[in-house]
Amino acid sequence: QVQLVESGGGLVQAGGSLRLSCAASGRTANQYVMAWFRQVPGKKRNFVAGIMSDEGLKDYGDSVKDRSTISRDIAKNTVTLEIYTLKAEDTAVYYCVAGTRWPITDEQFVTYWGQGTQVTVSS
Repeated sequence: QVQLVESGGGLVQAGGSLRLSCAASGRTANQYVMAWFRQVPGKKRNFVAGIMSDEGLKDYGDSVKDRSTISRDIAKNTVTLEIYTLKAEDTAVYYCVAGTRWPITDEQFVTYWGQGTQVTVSS
């Protein structure tokens, strides 16, 4: 079992930046692909960014490509997502996830979900 706890959500201004953190616990947490998904009411959860267990490969969804960074600290079992130049459409609940498949671009490939953290971008 892997437990995921997100932090860092809240109200942020358009044009600013956002930093979300995810703490993973569980004996084999470091062996998993980690990623972030987000969801707005009435829509499915969409892939935002993912990172392999060895920190080598990274992948970004089209909605945040070129204005986001995902990183991972294997020793601390944490994953961080930074999004820059925030837009109103970045408003969503952000979920930290873990899975075994790469790329992990669809929620069907996710094994574990965090509880989610709300991000609201004000214009």
